[in-house]
Amino acid sequence: MNNTPRRIKQIIEPQYVIEGAGVLLRRAFGPKRTNLFDPFLLFDHFAFNDPVEGPIRGFPTHPHRGIETVTYMLEGNVRHRDSLGNTGIIGPGDVQWMTSGRGILHEEMPRRGPSGAIYGFQLWVNLPAAQKMSEPRYQEVNADSIPVVEVEGAQVRVVAGEFGGVPGPVTEIAAQPLYMDVTLKPEAEFSLPVPEGHFTIAYVFEGEGLFGLDQAGQGEFIQAVHMLVFEDGDHLRVQAGAGSKVRFMLMAGAPFRESIAPYGPFVMNTVEEIQQALYELRNGTFVENPAIS
Repeated sequence: MNNTPRRIKQIIEPQYVIEGAGVLLRRAFGPKRTNLFDPFLLFDHFAFNDPVEGPIRGFPTHPHRGIETVTYMLEGNVRHRDSLGNTGIIGPGDVQWMTSGRGILHEEMPRRGPSGAIYGFQLWVNLPAAQKMSEPRYQEVNADSIPVVEVEGAQVRVVAGEFGGVPGPVTEIAAQPLYMDVTLKPEAEFSLPVPEGHFTIAYVFEGEGLFGLDQAGQGEFIQAVHMLVFEDGDHLRVQAGAGSKVRFMLMAGAPFRESIAPYGPFVMNTVEEIQQALYELRNGTFVENPAIS
């Protein structure tokens, strides 16, 4: 370790949008040609409240190509099915890491939890050009199989990457990601080595704390709800506030440094590849023998 702390580079206040059929989202960022969040493309914090488009609630059948979608539930559940014939339920604490590859059709339908609410996150991770037309695959991770590491007031659910020598269950992802749910008790500290050059962000969704601490213990005081983009460095430090815990999603990944062409649910490298995807979608060749259409 070169002892270069990651300071805060940018603070983003998520904006409310409506997607699907009445799903209220706090969107921190979405796919853009500028590709400023490489290898990440989108981060949504969703809360299903009042439908605005009739009886269909959630995300009816839609396509994806060229990306990975990561769904992580806090409350309620999402029932999903796809063109490969897969079906299932993503419940509280569960993670679904879907690699769409060359193409998949799927639907995601939220259901309320005991309190009447549904909360969760969706992250989109880019795929490098060499893998954009790979075979679709899933890594379904039940809550019980996600390790929880507790160290001096810190509780870390490790989905991908490693904390305290404990690896997460999601592996073989091109972006070499870290994906963790971190909760700190009041005044507790958290420190994590992060490879230099890896793009690093944190989504603060409960409480408040000091983020991007330097060697002198100086950082910026951040309250929920905000997305933080960090400068480069080899480690990240956070300390919860004196009178409040803080909870945040921590994500880091190796950028691909490739030009992208995003279009709705597709992210490819060229406009021509987007046009090809749309052509296949129109003529029914986007997927073979779909279980849903």
